[in-house]
Amino acid sequence: MNIQIYAHKRDFEVQKAERYFKERRIPFQFVDLNKHAMGLKELESVARQVGVKNMIQLSDKDWQSHYVSQLSDQQAALEALRDNPKLLRTPIVRNGKLATVGFQPDVWAEWK
Repeated sequence: MNIQIYAHKRDFEVQKAERYFKERRIPFQFVDLNKHAMGLKELESVARQVGVKNMIQLSDKDWQSHYVSQLSDQQAALEALRDNPKLLRTPIVRNGKLATVGFQPDVWAEWK
């Protein structure tokens, strides 16, 4: 497995994901979205797995996330997420072409 965890802050969901892989001695790479934003191709790969709407962090405080979630053009939404990674819901966990958003231990257990 080649696990990458993308996150822009170490919130509770991110900590749970890291703990999950550490407890199972599965090596992973942590990518800080504040320093290294995801490229458009990476975002497209994740969107194929989970859908663009599931990648957006919807919060009442951030009007931009509501705007991005209402875009009908998937490419425009992905470009908006690329330009503003704070709108991404985290953790984004990738294993090659497979990806999840949020804490998904049931899905990760099936990855080989």
